Order: sequence, then structure tokens, then C-alpha cells
Amino acid sequence: MPLVNPLPPEHDVETRKLAEFFNETLGFCPNSILTMQHRPAISKAFIELNKAVMDNKGRVTSALKRMIAWVSSNATGCRYCQAHAIRAAERYGAEQEQLDNIWEYQTHPAFSDAERAALDFSLAASQVPNQVSDSIKTELYEYWNEGEIVEMLGVIALFGYLNRWNDSMGTSIEAGAVESAEQYLGKHGWERGKHDGHLY
Repeated sequence: MPLVNPLPPEHDVETRKLAEFFNETLGFCPNSILTMQHRPAISKAFIELNKAVMDNKGRVTSALKRMIAWVSSNATGCRYCQAHAIRAAERYGAEQEQLDNIWEYQTHPAFSDAERAALDFSLAASQVPNQVSDSIKTELYEYWNEGEIVEMLGVIALFGYLNRWNDSMGTSIEAGAVESAEQYLGKHGWERGKHDGHLY
């Protein structure tokens, strides 16, 4: 059972309206948002931050942002966020080979050197203690500009919040997220873990 139960979607009208954003990204409103709305100022601020971070201003595509989120969530061990990130990557047009081989991004030919640099950055930035080094910086600047790096770190930081929120909360995972995770991550041992609660 989750630490705090999610509230019904109609609990806060403003949150519900803002959460329509997730119908595009995931196909449902996440239980994490429904839990945050115990304090609506948090749920609304989080959704606005999510929208700003995921807005594309350069070459960092929606699919790559979700793969960055997956690598970050995998590094921290949050199974809820792993499932959400891979589902959103799928919905935003990540190549099938990338979805099937996300675990091997460092060596698999489906990933470009620029994508590898972004995903290496995500892995390094998501570890404790932080592993972003001069070599990570050098690799990044071979392919990406400062604005794009800010976009990437925005995703990593956003999912740092979500990883801590959902793993501490034990947020119940939704059926759609389970479906995507089992398809793409199940072969590597993904399971619901503490997130195996009531499916909304």
C-alpha cells in the first residue's frame, strides 16, 4: 500500500485541468499527481514544471527526453518512474530498437553518439555522489549546446524529484505503465516491487 493514498481526479479542479497534459504523455493521470494534490499548490507547481522541462526548444527530442528520464530512474532504482519513462518514450516515437535495447544504449547501434553522450550525462548526474566529470562535460559539448544541456539537466532534476517522491511514497503503478514496462523492461527483471497496489 502507498504511504499516502491518491485522491480522486476531481478533488482539485485546477489540478485536474492541468493534468490533461499527461493524457498525451502517458494516456492517464499519474497516481503521483493524485497524491500530490493533498496539497494542490504542490500538484499544480509540479505539473507546470513538468510542462516547462518537457517543452522542446532545440534538438533534444521528446523521445530522447524520456530516454534520459529512464536512464536517470534506472540509476536511482525507481521502478514506477522507469515504467512511466519507457511508456512516454514509446508514445513520443522512440525507435523500436531503442526501446527494446535501452539497457544497452552505450553499445547498441540503435543509439547515436550524441544520444549516448546525453544518456551518459543522465547516468552520471543521477548517481550519489554525483559523477558528472570533465570527461562527461567534454563528451556533451561535442554534440550539444548550453541550452540543450540545460534541457537535459532539467529532465534529470525533474526525475530526481519524481524518483524520491514515488519510491518513498510507494505510489501504486497504473495498468498502462505496467504494460509498457513489462514489454520493454521485463526481460531485464523489471517488476512492480513496492508499487504493486491498486491499479487506477
